[in-house]
Amino acid sequence: MSTNSFDAHQTLQVGDRAYDIYRLDAVDGADRLPFSLKVLLENLLRAEDGANITADDVRALAAWDPQAEPDTEIQFTPARVLMQDFTGVPAVVDLATMREAMRDLGGDPAAINPLAPAELVIDHSVVADVFGVPDAFARNVDLEYERNRERYQFLRWGQSAFDQFKVVPPGTGIVHQVNIEYLARVIFDRDGTAYPDTLVGTDSHTTMVNGLGVLGWGVGGIEAEAAMLGQPVSMLIPRVVGFKLSGELPEGATATDLVLTITEMLRRHGVVGKFVEFYGSGVGAVPLANRATIGNMSPEYGSTCAIFPV
Repeated sequence: MSTNSFDAHQTLQVGDRAYDIYRLDAVDGADRLPFSLKVLLENLLRAEDGANITADDVRALAAWDPQAEPDTEIQFTPARVLMQDFTGVPAVVDLATMREAMRDLGGDPAAINPLAPAELVIDHSVVADVFGVPDAFARNVDLEYERNRERYQFLRWGQSAFDQFKVVPPGTGIVHQVNIEYLARVIFDRDGTAYPDTLVGTDSHTTMVNGLGVLGWGVGGIEAEAAMLGQPVSMLIPRVVGFKLSGELPEGATATDLVLTITEMLRRHGVVGKFVEFYGSGVGAVPLANRATIGNMSPEYGSTCAIFPV
């Protein structure tokens, strides 16, 4: 529960349901922030505990200077954690080991659970042994289950043993596609509180979901595991580069042309370690598929994220 130093907590009535929210206008200076930083500001307001996250952190973000070099550290608490099977399995092993240690110490092993919702998509074990025949997909999935039986049995156990841990089975799709189409909420609703969907993922191209207006980026396995256990992610208040889009693609130009042109321009400008935020009248002419592809390219031009606000 937030210490609510800025009296930002309020109830929002939507139809016959009431949601707890944290108002940004309770903080002086919030109105001039880029949308991506407003998401971070709401995150700080909601997670303010007076220890890890203080009122001074909120004020520091609200006083963001677009020209200043980042030097102020804040704690970001993602709404969820996204993993794929190669990097996610060690995290589940660690949780299982913690349960064993808890049992050995005489405690309740069932008390060890992710504090943040964690979603693991099995997609990195695909091998196309069979191709060119109508049943190629089904046969490849069968071979995948056969090769990885022990690992998949362990993950299935993990899904049933741990609260707030979901496993998406093999053959469903690539992690980033599944994230956009099935897992992303845009607005989270948890325990009666509504807030922006945010995440960290164990894949550098987690930024693909930025095309949907969801703030998130790739982190290492240790950071992701810490986030699963409720620990915030330390980061410097970032610089934000605005990318203005106007008009629409001319006839004959493809989505590939758009994505590669944006990538070239951002590489030339230099956006390593920065947030990129797209705005302007042309944003509405960019369909979600293209926005997701631009977000997916974020690691290629070096930005932390490349978000299309909604």
